[in-house]
Amino acid sequence: MRHSSLLCLIALAAMQATGVSATTIPADYEFASMYREIPFEMEPVHRPVIPAYEISITDFGGNSDGHTKNTEAFASAMKHLSEKGGGKLVVPAGIWYTGPIVFESNVELHLNSGALILFSSDREDYPLIDGYFEGNSAKRCQSPLTAIGKENVAITGFGTINGNGGHWRPVKKGKMTDSQWKERCKTGAVGAKGDVWYPSDRIREVSEDKSFLNKAYSGNNQADWEYVHDFLRPVMLSFSNCKNVLLEDVTFENSPAWNLHPILCENVILNRVTVRNPWFAQNGDGLDAESCKNVLVNRCSFDVGDDAICIKSGKDKEGRDRGVPCENVLISDCTVYHGHGGFVIGSEMSGGARNILIRNSTFIGTDCGLRFKSTRGRGGMVESVWIDGINMVDIAGDALIFDLYYATKAPVEMMPVTEETPSFRDIYITNTTCRGAKRAMFFNGLPEMPVNNISVKNSLFSADTGATVNFVNGLTFDNVTINHATGERITTRDVTNFTEK
Repeated sequence: MRHSSLLCLIALAAMQATGVSATTIPADYEFASMYREIPFEMEPVHRPVIPAYEISITDFGGNSDGHTKNTEAFASAMKHLSEKGGGKLVVPAGIWYTGPIVFESNVELHLNSGALILFSSDREDYPLIDGYFEGNSAKRCQSPLTAIGKENVAITGFGTINGNGGHWRPVKKGKMTDSQWKERCKTGAVGAKGDVWYPSDRIREVSEDKSFLNKAYSGNNQADWEYVHDFLRPVMLSFSNCKNVLLEDVTFENSPAWNLHPILCENVILNRVTVRNPWFAQNGDGLDAESCKNVLVNRCSFDVGDDAICIKSGKDKEGRDRGVPCENVLISDCTVYHGHGGFVIGSEMSGGARNILIRNSTFIGTDCGLRFKSTRGRGGMVESVWIDGINMVDIAGDALIFDLYYATKAPVEMMPVTEETPSFRDIYITNTTCRGAKRAMFFNGLPEMPVNNISVKNSLFSADTGATVNFVNGLTFDNVTINHATGERITTRDVTNFTEK
């Protein structure tokens, strides 16, 4: 493994400082290489245990003609497996058109090569349920792939799952060519300003006039909720409060909102998964692991419309009250193409995040490379994050960014430190290379809570401009090269304890 000796030294230093002992991993453990020299204690994450019993969707009347809805066939198969104590549901090659699939415990959904699960474009197939969206509890349309409070759940195989997201998502005109925009406008509705397309006039109406949403939330009247139903687009995969989850080899694409959203889950494995969304997909995140514990992301590929690999833990007061961090996360050997950020923490991180390691991964053409974001009002502490061996090419914006003013302007006045003040500290970046970015680095902490104790070591950044560092305490550059075409190599403001070696 690249850079293993250096990472080992850093890990040992961290463990000596914190009293953490190395995790003992059996030599024959499948993901042993991901645990090599990790700088925090983390037990092995194992595959879910699925009974040997096997059935096919065709046993329950499934039809792969691409037009017949298979919603009842999937529901019957899941019920049958649950009654049998679990097993594998095989989906043969073909186009399996369906409404939502709701998982039971001890079940593996296996897609054979050539199998395409295409979710229905009929929005009424997705009833409103109590769920989560962007860090808070919320009513949303049911996710195409849903599991709530289940154990031992898997989706495997070399097939594809398509969320038919184009029937849900708005599209900004600026993200399309003229010909694409003209074709898009043959259906749906265009907003009042002429710069956003909506899948339906109802979605346009609710998007432009939030009083409809306010009425639904304040009155909690069923008719009001049904009026805004189509606006409340779901994430494609919503697994909440689940334990022992495996996603392996499958391609997940074209989600209505976020693609993969495990929340409050424990023991989650993503292995050799491909996640794709159109680059213009609004809220088209790849993976959003929220308040999860013990997560492995191995050899996965992302090409999406928003953040690619994202760590979250709830938003604002609800996230703080929940108080469940995202912790013990290992990410290795992944590739990110388009995305707003390659590896991201935030902005919904009010429950905190800790013990996270990403290494040996490549970002090609992402908007930002390593992205840490939050804002006043969030609260939460992000700490003990390790980044090693990241290679970046053609980054449109910042290769490395800490932005504590996400979605807001950056006032310079100091505010009181409260539970609403976000904190980022103890983040270690080693052996990272960027060939081409608009800016090498951007640190923008808060006057009342600077970004604390950041180390960048043995790294090279080539960008149009150098590093901008504002409100940071404890920044170390050790053997860091910044090749910049214009401006200063480093500009600073209110930076303390800055060391270069």
